[in-house]
Amino acid sequence: MLSRTAENLFWMARSMERAENTARMLDVSFRMSLLPSTLDKQALHFEPILAIAPGDGRFHELYNELSHETIIRYVALERENAGSICSLIRQARENARAQRSAISSEAWESLNATWLQVQNLDYEGLKRWGYRDFFDWVKERSHLFRGVVFGTMLHDDAFRFIRLGTFIERADNTARILDVKYHVLLPETEQVGGYVDYYQWGALLRSVGAFRAYRRVYHDTVYPWRIAELLILRADMPRSLHHCYEVLIGALNELSGKKQLECRSIAGQTYARLRYGRIDKIFGGGLHEFLTDFISSNNALGSQIQEDFLMKPTPIVAGAA
Repeated sequence: MLSRTAENLFWMARSMERAENTARMLDVSFRMSLLPSTLDKQALHFEPILAIAPGDGRFHELYNELSHETIIRYVALERENAGSICSLIRQARENARAQRSAISSEAWESLNATWLQVQNLDYEGLKRWGYRDFFDWVKERSHLFRGVVFGTMLHDDAFRFIRLGTFIERADNTARILDVKYHVLLPETEQVGGYVDYYQWGALLRSVGAFRAYRRVYHDTVYPWRIAELLILRADMPRSLHHCYEVLIGALNELSGKKQLECRSIAGQTYARLRYGRIDKIFGGGLHEFLTDFISSNNALGSQIQEDFLMKPTPIVAGAA
């Protein structure tokens, strides 16, 4: 496969997954801001998104006021923010358009229809649509795109590069939302791992589609250390770091063949930590430190995949370090 084709497919998948995860971050912040105890400080739940969502860091240049409305406008709609949901959908669509012969017609139609529905969306239109409905729509369109890709494309190298882009991005976003939201939700006066309000943690679980999975696995009230275990170490949880790296290892092995590429070594080291890790050891060394190290290793893997397979250096985005 040509490097240019692999490049476009890889970033097509990353952009669409990133749009979905950005919608998930906005959704959990919106849910938490509606709780009676937080109605007077809504912006505090949205502000961390500026640090973790991809973008160009131009919020304060473009907006004079820090509020939940301006943050949603910047992260969801701002055309001058390359990391906004609308910009990411456009980027995914443009990458797909460049490689229409490498993907199925159904995959192209899915992305194209998604872009056509948001290309002229403004903030007033978003408010009429409804924040929650819009976030859910973005997630549904991402699910539809992945389902169409899985069900209509040959499971060849093109498919594997799409899987690489999807799961590198998913792992990064799961780690970021868990790291930031754990810090925000856990009171400063309580030790890490203590009990925190059920509804706030439930909102976090729902934002990553894991609330019912949590109840099936643990059959108990919501505890933060178990949320961390579910989203880090459970191989059967689709958005967990462990599951993401199982998929990444499989795709890299199939793409590399007998070549001993550096990206396989980086992925293997991270996968070993997740496969054999224990949540008590992770908390013993510090959850924030573990997640920060994981994000760094995941970024290194993305850069190495770029070097081993693709054409140009990984784009630098705010919050990616």
